[in-house]
Amino acid sequence: MRIDIMTLFPDSVDAMLNVSILGRAQARGAITIKTHQIRSYTTNRQMQVDNYPYGGGRGAILQADPLYRCWKHILWDTNDFEAYTIFMSPCGRTFTQAVARELKERHDHLILVCGHYEGVDQRFLDECVDEELSLGDFVLTGGEIPAMAVCDAICRMVPGVLPEEACFTEESHWNGLLEYPQYSRPAVWHDREVPPVLLAGDHAKVDAWRKKESYKRTMLRRPDLFAGFDERSLTTRAERKILQQAKDEADAERGGE
Repeated sequence: MRIDIMTLFPDSVDAMLNVSILGRAQARGAITIKTHQIRSYTTNRQMQVDNYPYGGGRGAILQADPLYRCWKHILWDTNDFEAYTIFMSPCGRTFTQAVARELKERHDHLILVCGHYEGVDQRFLDECVDEELSLGDFVLTGGEIPAMAVCDAICRMVPGVLPEEACFTEESHWNGLLEYPQYSRPAVWHDREVPPVLLAGDHAKVDAWRKKESYKRTMLRRPDLFAGFDERSLTTRAERKILQQAKDEADAERGGE
């Protein structure tokens, strides 16, 4: 997997993506992440990449040509003219774990474009961008934080980045549910005890407890997510029993509020 990030501020992106898990994965060659600075290729005295919008309005707009030249440079540099280009924008479809899986499975090379100021020239989007993605219904000052989030979410699913698939397949949103609660040492902290089932050493019971807690947490915190869960996927009596226990406990907690 290769991801190229177009940004006005490459240092801010590199500071995050070249450390920790992603940094080590790059060193091993499991993934490649490159940043590219959007800059002017003209000879004007300010070397500006932005200008006032036609029709008036506040702020400035990133011009099409600096974006295009940066984008074209990536294509020529990688010799990959089929790279999938994404513009990080509050106008795009919402980025989710399912979208991350889709992008990882369908594309080996992504180009993430980070906007800034009041937006970018629409003509660049029309000519070069395949899709727009949003982190949610809010606006940030630039696309760098969304690009880093998208990059991290996708790359951690690439083989060789994390030790094993369970590191991400058992986490929140992978199967449309939230992850179960986690506990570590000590067994008692501030008079709060770890659930006894996790200390007994019975792996089957631990698995059942984790499934039940995952169902229950999703019901209580994200009923919108649980509404999309297909209960018909539970094919055994034991699985259906765990789900029913989760429903009963969730109802009891709601009643106690």
